[in-house]
Amino acid sequence: MHSSHLNIYEPPPINMNGNLNYWKKIMDESKQDYLQKVLNSNRMVHIGDLVEKYKDKRRGVKEALEEKYGCDIYNPINSGSFAKSTAINSKFDLDLAVPFKKSSFSTLEKMFDDIYEFLLDKHQSEATVRKQKVSIGLEFYADPDGDVVSLDIVPGRELNQDQYNDDYKINLYVNSRYGLIEEKSHLLTNINAQIEHIKAKAPEREIIRLLKVWKTSNSEPYKSFLLELLTIKAFQKESISGSLWEKLKSVLNYIEDNVTKDNFTLKDPGNSGNNIIETLEPHERETLSNSMKLIIENIDSNENNIKIYFPTNKEYEEAGLEQKGYGIKKATLISVPPKTRFGH
Repeated sequence: MHSSHLNIYEPPPINMNGNLNYWKKIMDESKQDYLQKVLNSNRMVHIGDLVEKYKDKRRGVKEALEEKYGCDIYNPINSGSFAKSTAINSKFDLDLAVPFKKSSFSTLEKMFDDIYEFLLDKHQSEATVRKQKVSIGLEFYADPDGDVVSLDIVPGRELNQDQYNDDYKINLYVNSRYGLIEEKSHLLTNINAQIEHIKAKAPEREIIRLLKVWKTSNSEPYKSFLLELLTIKAFQKESISGSLWEKLKSVLNYIEDNVTKDNFTLKDPGNSGNNIIETLEPHERETLSNSMKLIIENIDSNENNIKIYFPTNKEYEEAGLEQKGYGIKKATLISVPPKTRFGH
């Protein structure tokens, strides 16, 4: 006697080509269900209490900076993956961009060092404070619950005096080599434009979160911003539609086919002069292309391999939520979602 599970996938008596197409459709649908489970298990809503701790710490830092620098800064803004709705709960931090006025410091380096010294003096007893490429990282020591809060503070100085509220252009101090771009002391960008670039792109955000799951779970070295821009460009250049798996596969194919091309560009929406693909060495671009190819080939040869590249967050994989949204909101737990064909 067949189980009800098997009956769902029992094909109708049609010709061989029809059977193959039927099974391909079923496999695509089952991968769709699994990938949706991956997204659901990585939603930020599952860690609402922890996110509130992050927000409280960021709020405290923001208020301290406003008190310290007063009229020398504009209103600090929340930035990064959380602001773009591309964060995943298995690994994230919160970003705070601090736009200084042109007249506040004579050099970007002085601005960067001053805010670093201020944060170090204020938080060294409760956090690790470190200089990073264009930001200052704060990692607060574990609280009584064992939770560690990480923040990235990104100081920038407006390009032109008193123009920030009109054009949002800021120069960041570059503390180290920026990929293949010749080492320099500043980087012009527009954080508001970077956020707006993805604000209304729901399908792209789903694929970006899946790529971040791959990056995090497989310890891949690529920057999230790079994967974000690659995904958005794939949707712009290709006709991408269908199931979640079909969309993901199309993006993987696009990356495989294009990142190694000499004329391929990946413009920073905050500054078209920044070609982000140049942050990768030629061999790194080749490795990325090969990785995309292997993912597709291995999943096509055995659909269970999808779990290797895009694992669920085990802690939350059995949690179903009424909303299909992403962020922190009130939600009621409902029954466990239907099992997929992967390993069940």
